[in-house]
Amino acid sequence: MQAFKCIRNVVATCAALLAIITPAAKATAQTQPTAGVKNVLLVHGAWADGSSYSKVIPLLEAKGLHVVAVQIPLTSFADDVAATQRAIALEDGPVLLVGHSYAGAVITEAGNDPKVAGLVFISAVAPDKGESALALITSVPTPIGSELRPDKSGYIKLTPKGVAEDFAQDLSPKEIAILTATQVPTSVAAMKGEVTTPAWQSKPSWYIIAANDRAISPDLEAAQAKKIGATTTTVPSSHVSMLAQPAKVAGVILDAASKAGSK
Repeated sequence: MQAFKCIRNVVATCAALLAIITPAAKATAQTQPTAGVKNVLLVHGAWADGSSYSKVIPLLEAKGLHVVAVQIPLTSFADDVAATQRAIALEDGPVLLVGHSYAGAVITEAGNDPKVAGLVFISAVAPDKGESALALITSVPTPIGSELRPDKSGYIKLTPKGVAEDFAQDLSPKEIAILTATQVPTSVAAMKGEVTTPAWQSKPSWYIIAANDRAISPDLEAAQAKKIGATTTTVPSSHVSMLAQPAKVAGVILDAASKAGSK
């Protein structure tokens, strides 16, 4: 009888422990990727800043990823690559690099760092050796070209019409107004910067094509994705898919983060 009571007490104790452990384990599984890269660096494109990822960052952090939006100066290609390299150096462990638009060139160069485990291109250029973002973008003209305004210092801005109709046409009027007011002038020299060693030749890559892009041709995006052998996703979006389709963009980044370390 005493032995039976002892066994019953042990079973009851185990059941109580399971009741405590199981919910915690489930919560951990829901917030933590099971494997892969935990550090994600988001690099913004031309006429933008790190806030262009404002809708994606919470979605990634909710899954347990450490996220940093790199603020590149858009003053020269070398400066933008250097800013990204400094951000990589600060991370403890492997890094997934994400680049939008012009920043595809930046991560193609900076991605050669040994800590970089993979690359994600969002409606971006992916230059080969000796190619620049400007040469690629202008190889297939798009409507945004007529809405670029250079200044006397060699920087370019978009007209309000360009932002509203060709850059972010599927966002709300309020969001378009904010993008117009906060856009960062971009150096022509930055856009002309040529890649020396394309990281996508040695690193696994993912690519998001924006089907309704009026800044970079969707056909060019598809050709770039095919050339670099990227895992490709197409979303019904303007050029700024991370603002127009944040859940889909976050999903691709999460998939890349879970697989980059094992490819």
